[in-house]
Amino acid sequence: MKVLLVCLFTLLLLLAGPVFVIASGTASLGVDWSKADRTSVGLAPDPATTPEAVVQVYAARVLSWRGAFGVHPWFAVKPAGARAYTVYEVIGWRVYRGMPAVAVSHRDPDGRWFGAQPMVLAELRGAAAAAAIPKIAEAAGTYPYAGEYRIWPGPNSNTFAAWVARAVPELRLDLPSTALGKDYLGTGLFARAPSGTGWQVSLFGVAGVLLAAEEGLEVNLLGLTVGVDPLDLAVKLPGVGRLAFRPDSPTPVVVEGEAKPQE
Repeated sequence: MKVLLVCLFTLLLLLAGPVFVIASGTASLGVDWSKADRTSVGLAPDPATTPEAVVQVYAARVLSWRGAFGVHPWFAVKPAGARAYTVYEVIGWRVYRGMPAVAVSHRDPDGRWFGAQPMVLAELRGAAAAAAIPKIAEAAGTYPYAGEYRIWPGPNSNTFAAWVARAVPELRLDLPSTALGKDYLGTGLFARAPSGTGWQVSLFGVAGVLLAAEEGLEVNLLGLTVGVDPLDLAVKLPGVGRLAFRPDSPTPVVVEGEAKPQE
């Protein structure tokens, strides 16, 4: 009986964040996907005035109730001198229609994800970006779950983001705690952290632990992440994302993702 009560209490704690997100209106409920805003928000450098190579990693809340739990990530790359960006991402409906999960397109790199505001999680410019672009393309082409898609516990779009990030450690990508599916390792148990600065162990994406310099300490329970990032004075909560303690604010600040300035 005590074990059951502990399990129920833990589940309620894990779901408190997503419930808060729905109550606060952060998750887009009742939105018609066919009419949702997909326009650019101005976060991507204009190719017309930016000749150097650019790599950006974005994430935005998923449409409908799923947005209370997670985000959708994508990689946007522009080689030096290119006039447009190439976007790499995994989209579930493609699998359901018999197509590969990985989509490669020239859509707006910083377009809203069905109305949700995107955030930049990582960025490279110049020579570093030029070196990373072929690695991203190769990782996207060798993604092992191109014929599979599961919202929970994976593989999904966040599993793809973690896969690419491990292949391009110079991104030092700290995926948000809301990147549900990032810890899915298939039949494997051990892997490098997506940032490349530590390691993780995960049981089918349902339970696991991650320890890395960039991400800090994360515990995965039922696919939901709870963690602490001591170097950035932040905690990570399911649904909510990052709760940062900043010297310029008397109270903790909720930051939806783990976006950090690049060095």
